[in-house]
Amino acid sequence: MDHSVQKAIYEEYHEKILWYIFSKVNDKFLAEDICSDVFVKVFEKYESFNKEKASASTWIYTIARNTLIDYYRVRKVHEEIPEDISTGSSVEDEVCNNAMLEMLADGLNKLDEREKDLIILHYYSGYNLKETAQKIGISYAYVKILHNKALGELKKYMEL
Repeated sequence: MDHSVQKAIYEEYHEKILWYIFSKVNDKFLAEDICSDVFVKVFEKYESFNKEKASASTWIYTIARNTLIDYYRVRKVHEEIPEDISTGSSVEDEVCNNAMLEMLADGLNKLDEREKDLIILHYYSGYNLKETAQKIGISYAYVKILHNKALGELKKYMEL
């Protein structure tokens, strides 16, 4: 990719992408880090960009959205986990809790990516379903459908 093309893309989209990310994470420094990741991906994948499938703007915003989802999936899930997850006082209770957590983790891994993102954003990050719909970039009605489907599938995995 030509340096002048990189510069033109960066100048045109940097502020827009930065504000888009900031509106989702509400942390200036974190938004700048994620924005940097977005442009690294844009420049690395520029050769695969197809102008016939989408506009440059749509393509770049899709990369930004996916980078944000990756951030919430990878980083947020592993932060702020309490040291003592167990609420039981006996060894048997702790063993049961650990087994249930393993079953839940296995169930989450069997969900498709969108359902997994929804469950993580709604239950772990504490977003309501409307906010979750905005973060994932789908309609509220579809989020409700996916939510019910994902919970049903998790319930099946937990019963096995």
